[in-house]
Amino acid sequence: MNQMVVVVKAIIIRDGKVLLMRRSDEDQVAAGEWETPGGKVDFGEQLESALIREVMEEAGIEITVEKLMYATTFQTGPDRQIILLSYHCSTEQDAVTLSEEHSAYVWADQKQLTELLPEAIHDDFHRNGVWTIIDSD
Repeated sequence: MNQMVVVVKAIIIRDGKVLLMRRSDEDQVAAGEWETPGGKVDFGEQLESALIREVMEEAGIEITVEKLMYATTFQTGPDRQIILLSYHCSTEQDAVTLSEEHSAYVWADQKQLTELLPEAIHDDFHRNGVWTIIDSD
């Protein structure tokens, strides 16, 4: 049976840097890869509420959701498709408390973002004007 999963991601910008988190090496999907925080939207949950909840669970920080940056979709298998919504967010907090889902974090500048992000996410950032917002923060 085909499955569609809605995922929300936070591009949290603070002082011109973006919060990246490294997935646990034990993760079944994309183990050890760097990503922005976020996760699945539960049935009946509002998109921005899900994002705020996921960031608190994964990073232990409070965010302000500024605006939707872009939407994309991709398949993780022959019968599973992800609909991913990435939001520009801000926070007043620097200190991150990692959940067991992640093994490390970094407030990354553009050079680090280019080095650490998987190519698909880097391309999405470029195609959807994320670099412009980072520069203007």
